[in-house]
Amino acid sequence: MEALLIISFFLKLVIRVYTFVLWARFVIDWVQVLNPRFRPRGIAAVAIELVYSLTDPPIKMFRRILPPIRLGQVSLDLGWMLTMLACWILIAILP
Repeated sequence: MEALLIISFFLKLVIRVYTFVLWARFVIDWVQVLNPRFRPRGIAAVAIELVYSLTDPPIKMFRRILPPIRLGQVSLDLGWMLTMLACWILIAILP
């Protein structure tokens, strides 16, 4: 039983760290929207590439399931929100 709790603890820790990475992606996406000329260099470019590499697979999966919703000239992408929701649900389900 203790082994299960230890595994659960580490899974929750990994998921919580992943939610911070998702928030970093959220901020990076908004920086790129608000400043289209934003071009990171050096270690920032490496860090941003790491963030995108870690978050792209689940976000793209949710985009295939539920494509972005068109609202006039704006497109609402729910991939990030669904990924974050899935993380929160997993944290709540784990003992």
